[in-house]
Amino acid sequence: MSGRVRWTYAFIDRPAGAFGAACAFWTAVTGTRLSELRGDDKEFTTLLHDGADACVKAQAVASGPGGAHLDFPVEDVREFMDAALRLGAETVADHGTWAVLRSPAGQLFCTMPWRAESVRPPVVRGSRLDQVCVDLAPSAYDGEVAFWSALLADWESVPGSRPEFHVIKPPPGLPVRILLQRLGEERPTTAHLDLACADAGATRAEHERLGAEFAAEGFGWTVLRDPAGGLYCLTGRAPETGGLPTPC
Repeated sequence: MSGRVRWTYAFIDRPAGAFGAACAFWTAVTGTRLSELRGDDKEFTTLLHDGADACVKAQAVASGPGGAHLDFPVEDVREFMDAALRLGAETVADHGTWAVLRSPAGQLFCTMPWRAESVRPPVVRGSRLDQVCVDLAPSAYDGEVAFWSALLADWESVPGSRPEFHVIKPPPGLPVRILLQRLGEERPTTAHLDLACADAGATRAEHERLGAEFAAEGFGWTVLRDPAGGLYCLTGRAPETGGLPTPC
């Protein structure tokens, strides 16, 4: 279909007062540099790689703690929007050439024209920011799995490594995938960033040296807090593929 997704961006949303600290941290851990600020309030920037196309952007939010969301560059914005709306999404802001939408469970995402992005950034010092995890209340989980599976019909929709996870894997070459996580309590939908790490311990040490703080430990992941207060996870997945390591 002409509205299909041709690239993906992970968006780092952080409070305006801590935006500079967030950008300094995330450029350091991803081996990138910032584009010029853009937007009416200079609230947007892109994390640029040399020799590859960007797949991470950042936004200063005026209120709330921030979090993460996805951007979907597509061949036909109107067709993608229409498909999302038919499946239960709603329009938050329609800017003509691009739009902000909300999934049935309340997760924001954006769509815009594809600008021929095609070269995925490399693994940087053993890790890669490659996943947006949407954290869902039990009552919203099944509906959100159905929504993303139908909207991204040419992606692979499969159960995750644990019963509370479902993975939406993009076609080869697209840099950011989606993890849906069923929480153990009813609460509003949020989202956070995940990094795939060849050595999560070494990556954690580097991130803490750059100002991150330990928040929690899970089954195969470590939760950290960046200098702007945003939670994110280091996961023991293979940085090249995003999947679990293959046993020897």
